[in-house]
Amino acid sequence: MLRVYVDLPLRAACAVDLPPGPSRHVQVRRLQPGDALVLFDGRGGEWRARVHAIGRQSVRVEPLAHDPVERELAPAVTLVVGMPANERMDWLVEKATELGAAALQPVLCERSVLRLEGERAERRRIHWQALAVAAAEQCGRTRVPAVHPVRGLGQVLAALPAAPQRWLLSPGAQVAPQRPEPSQPLLVLSGPEGGLSAIEAQAAQAAGFEPRALGPRVLRAETAPLALLAWLSLA
Repeated sequence: MLRVYVDLPLRAACAVDLPPGPSRHVQVRRLQPGDALVLFDGRGGEWRARVHAIGRQSVRVEPLAHDPVERELAPAVTLVVGMPANERMDWLVEKATELGAAALQPVLCERSVLRLEGERAERRRIHWQALAVAAAEQCGRTRVPAVHPVRGLGQVLAALPAAPQRWLLSPGAQVAPQRPEPSQPLLVLSGPEGGLSAIEAQAAQAAGFEPRALGPRVLRAETAPLALLAWLSLA
């Protein structure tokens, strides 16, 4: 059944007009008035709903009943990622959403191949946020991870939210991840192609990030955080 994210508070028997993107999604799937679909607004749970009316450029839907189901990962994981280049960041955002990341913070590092700033950076953030929405619709999540604006690593380390659990993914680390406390947020820092510089790694550890290794092999920039999320998902 079609699942659609609606960035509006939903209430039973209160019909709403879908924004342009979700409206096109419904029209492309050729749904008709009376057809069933599932809505979620990112505030928890999802709604059984039906198509109320379809116009040439609009779709009106009616939420019917709320299901408080939650399919989120515990702990809530924020990925602080040195952006991989080309299409790899798109892939990372999509798969991180499927695997349960609560938020993604793209960062510029000394060795970053992908250099984004200004309007170009904001356009890419909007694109990545749209990918996260589509992935959440597809995989059954009831919340959409926030993709934060691109920032330099130093800026991010100085302004990170409080979190007692902070891991730095590092192939040279001597400690493997231990099962984290599910009730406490987890921040995970992963570098770009070529990894973090020595100065950046030292700054991260000074900010409370503890080095963790993911086995004997060196994983790619887009693979390492996903491997960790997959491990957490299978708990």
